[in-house]
Amino acid sequence: MVKKHKGKKFYGTTTLGERGQVVIPLEARKAMKIDKSEKLLVFGIGRDILIFSKASNLRKMVSHLSAKLKIVKDIIKKSR
Repeated sequence: MVKKHKGKKFYGTTTLGERGQVVIPLEARKAMKIDKSEKLLVFGIGRDILIFSKASNLRKMVSHLSAKLKIVKDIIKKSR
């Protein structure tokens, strides 16, 4: 059950198990090419949002965030 909206995908729901484990839906694992034993980084945004990212993609994610931060800094400079 994959729902798509403007490049974003919703793969369904999961339930936190007794031992604090989360099962990532099969369709999401296939689409993201996540294999068993893959290391995932877990980030929190506020008190309600968790983000999982492959540890192997950390460099790409940092580069993306750096580019976005530069854009924000430029906007702030121009607004002064």
